Amino acid sequence: MDIFELQAQKNLLKDAPLAERLKPGKLEDYIGQEHILGKGKLLERAIRADKITSLLLYGPPGTGKTSLAKVIANSTKSNFVRLNAVTDGLKELREVVASAKNNLGMYNTKTILFIDEIHRFNKAQQDALLPFVEKGTITLIGATTENPYFEVNNALISRSMLFKLEPLKEAHIARIIKRALTDKEVGFGNTDICMNDEAINYVANMANGDARRALNAVELSVLTTDRDAHGIINITLAVAEECLQKKHIKYDKNRDEHYDVISAFIKSMRGSDPDATVHYLARMIYAGEDPNFIARRIVIAASEDVGNADPIAMVVANNAAQSVRFVGMPEARIILAQAAIYVATAPKSNASYLAINKALSDIEKKDIGSVPPHLRDQHYSGAKKLGAGEGYLYPHDYEGNYVKQQYLPDELIQTSYYKACDNGYEKKIKERLKKISNK
Repeated sequence: MDIFELQAQKNLLKDAPLAERLKPGKLEDYIGQEHILGKGKLLERAIRADKITSLLLYGPPGTGKTSLAKVIANSTKSNFVRLNAVTDGLKELREVVASAKNNLGMYNTKTILFIDEIHRFNKAQQDALLPFVEKGTITLIGATTENPYFEVNNALISRSMLFKLEPLKEAHIARIIKRALTDKEVGFGNTDICMNDEAINYVANMANGDARRALNAVELSVLTTDRDAHGIINITLAVAEECLQKKHIKYDKNRDEHYDVISAFIKSMRGSDPDATVHYLARMIYAGEDPNFIARRIVIAASEDVGNADPIAMVVANNAAQSVRFVGMPEARIILAQAAIYVATAPKSNASYLAINKALSDIEKKDIGSVPPHLRDQHYSGAKKLGAGEGYLYPHDYEGNYVKQQYLPDELIQTSYYKACDNGYEKKIKERLKKISNK
């Protein structure tokens, strides 16, 4: 690269969006993904030792895939080439391979080929990569937002190491925002900006793990906010809200609003109010609450507040929890709404909840005695000599598959834990228990 090309690159970087300018140049500046880049981790060791093998990076947008590629580019002595599967094809790929062969043969210099959006390459294009990856002509780094097991040829996967990048945590994004505001080379460190913690935390929360989205909001806030009388650009919560084009609602995952809203959600389901249930569900979804957390609350309500009044509620809630993990947001909002509304409109009974609490209390506080001899296990040598199982009546040998016999220990013989209510299916349970008790 000559002096003119170097200056051209600097000019391009200067005019690039904040998210592009702020991409880290070295491993020490990379924020997040400690599970693969923490000290001593395999990928971290490989980058530092310049021993990168072909690898695939996959994860949601804004999690740092291209940033990681840039770190590798700046850390390696190999020739680093970048292609984008959206705009480049076989022609560009062949040119890279030809150049890689020359560099390897003439200068013993390896080539690392970074392909962004590799899932956009069709099967033929991916197949064209295979022999050169296999022979070591190029070292492939592929980045994709899609699951590579669905979008990348198995042959390429088998010759590459896979690293999954997770959505960034709020703390990570807050650090990135603060770096953007203070960095004097590529950020806004030379500009008088005051962005309060409330605005920073709001943007970090609303970004949903996407650093690019957060930085775009910060950049828009800076560029569109007038200076005050002292020449300072004040980025308040209202400014951040406007730039994200999303209304701010009071909801902090670690403070009172979180607990108040989830409490109202649970009580609305328990109180059979589907409208209030959906309202509080929408608040949580809008604020970026973890959908798996919401799903767990619905499952608990299906058992605690509906119980055997409608056993299907538990089936619906549990299936919803599994589906939420499988589908993900934003579509998971529909699944959560269906399950929450089902639980809210189902007949209610907390009989199972009360029963287990009372039984646990008795175990803690009372003399609970021993298991009656006729109920004890007799599947071991010497059991009969001890009288274990003697006198047990097998219910299926009797009419209606029921025979009256003692099951509770002597000390609890008069105790009743489960008291079925008159709602829904539990009414039938109550009637059956009453019927067999009179036999």
